[in-house]
Amino acid sequence: MMRPYRVKIAQEALDDLAARLAATRFTRPLPGHGLGVPADRVRHLVEYWRDGYDWRAWERRINVHPQFLTEIDGLDVHFLHIRSARPDALPLILTHGWPMSVVEFLPLIERLSDAFHLVIPSVPGFGFSGVPREPGWNRRRVAVAWAELMRRLGYERYGAHGNDVGSMISIELGRLDPHHVVGVHVTQIFSLPSADPAEHALLGPSDRAKLAALERFVAGRSAYLALQSTQPQTLAHALADSPAGQLAWNLQLFGDAVSDDYILTDVGQVAGIRSRFGHAFGVRQGEVAGQTAVRPSVRHGRGTACRDEAGAFGARRAYCLGVNRRSNAKAGESVRRSGEQPAEQKPSGITQLLQQ
Repeated sequence: MMRPYRVKIAQEALDDLAARLAATRFTRPLPGHGLGVPADRVRHLVEYWRDGYDWRAWERRINVHPQFLTEIDGLDVHFLHIRSARPDALPLILTHGWPMSVVEFLPLIERLSDAFHLVIPSVPGFGFSGVPREPGWNRRRVAVAWAELMRRLGYERYGAHGNDVGSMISIELGRLDPHHVVGVHVTQIFSLPSADPAEHALLGPSDRAKLAALERFVAGRSAYLALQSTQPQTLAHALADSPAGQLAWNLQLFGDAVSDDYILTDVGQVAGIRSRFGHAFGVRQGEVAGQTAVRPSVRHGRGTACRDEAGAFGARRAYCLGVNRRSNAKAGESVRRSGEQPAEQKPSGITQLLQQ
C-alpha cells in the first residue's frame, strides 16, 4: 500500500535543535593543516544554522513533489514520485549517497521529468525512510527493496542512477533485476588495481595520477570510513547529543562547491530533527565489511558487462568489459578532489545513456 506523505517536523524538535546549537562548545583550531574540518568553518555553519537557516522553507521545497511511504521488508520506504507528462517516458529510480539525501536530486527533477518518470527513494536509515532494527541492510538488500518498489509502482522497464553509495546500490539493482532494468548510470565505479606489478605496468600516466589521488585520499581522508565500518555504534554515542558534531562529521565529505543551505538540509535530517544518529552508517558499513563474494557477470548500461570481487584494502574492485575495456581508467573516479558533490551536477549523461 502506498501512503501519501508530507514532511512536517514537529516544532518541538526544531526548538530542541536550536537550544543544542546555542549551547555548542566550539573547539580551538589545531596547529597545522589537513587535520580535519576547520574550526572556523564549523563555527560559521553552526551560527548560520542557529540564526539564519530556514528548515521550513526546505520542507516546502520538498513538499512541492508527491511523496509516499510504503512498507518493504519490514521497513517504511520514503520516496518522491514525479510522473512525466509524456505517457511513454521511461521510469528512472535515483539513489542518493552518504552523507546526502533525496535533497541532492531536487535540482534535477525539472530537467529530468521531461524524459523520465522519476522515483527518488530515501535509503533505509536516511531521511524519512524507516530505521533498520537488524543488521544486513547492505547494498544488495536495498537493491532488492528498490526492485520491489518499482514492481509495486507498475514499472516493467526502468533505468537506475546512483551517486556514491547509491552507485553501488544501482549497480546491484542492475544485477538483481536484469529483465526489467534497461540501463544503469552511476557517478562512481569503485575500482582498484590488484597488487600485481604486471597490472600496474599497464597503467598509463593518467591512470597512475588517478591512483595516486586515491592513495592520498585513503592516507589522509578515509578515517571516517574506517570508523563507520568498524565502530558505528561508538560514533553514534559521540554525535547523538551534538548537532554541531554531526555537522562537522558530515562536513568532511562536502566540498566548497555546495551551498550552506544544502549541507544543513542534509545534516538536519539526522541531527536533532529525525533523531537517527548512527543509522545512516549501516549501508556504508555493510559495503566495507564482509562483502567479498564474487558475483557473475551481468549486463549494464550500453552493453557493458561488470563483475566485482575482493580487492586491495578489503574494498571491492569493479571490472567492466565490453565497451569500457580499460577498467583501470576508473581507478580514481571515486575520489572527489574537493569533496562530495551532489549528483545534480551531472544530468546529461543519464539522459544520453538511458534514452539509447
